[in-house]
Amino acid sequence: MSTDKTHRIVSIGYEGRSAEELLDILEANLVEVLVDVRLNPISRKRGLSKTALREALGERGIGYVHERDLGNPKDNREPFVTGDLPRRRQRYFARLDNGSGPAFDRVMELARAHRVALLCFEHDERQCHRQCIVERAVALDPSVGVVRV
Repeated sequence: MSTDKTHRIVSIGYEGRSAEELLDILEANLVEVLVDVRLNPISRKRGLSKTALREALGERGIGYVHERDLGNPKDNREPFVTGDLPRRRQRYFARLDNGSGPAFDRVMELARAHRVALLCFEHDERQCHRQCIVERAVALDPSVGVVRV
């Protein structure tokens, strides 16, 4: 848990967590806006699909934004699982540079004004495209700071 407001981005995956656990962690980390960076914000886990999640977050005073353009395309998921770091990074950064830039810019604007959580499935950020988003964010503005939960 981090309540240090200098950390403006919280990176979190819901793998192995219930919706209630996720919400408790977000609340404990003072998250104001959750940015869903899943390409398709659906889940087999109860309460973690877009509509149910947005409603549950709203009940706790946390905003919800889905940035589909920051999702990891299906054809780039395998390198994240197998650990092919150069390939996954190259392909995802190319996505950020060629079409997803406006979505990334919106996240950065949110992070400058609010404590933001980036959400995807994978618990381990190293196996998720969130790592690339966070890396780019810190490279562009080291003052945003990141907490990984």
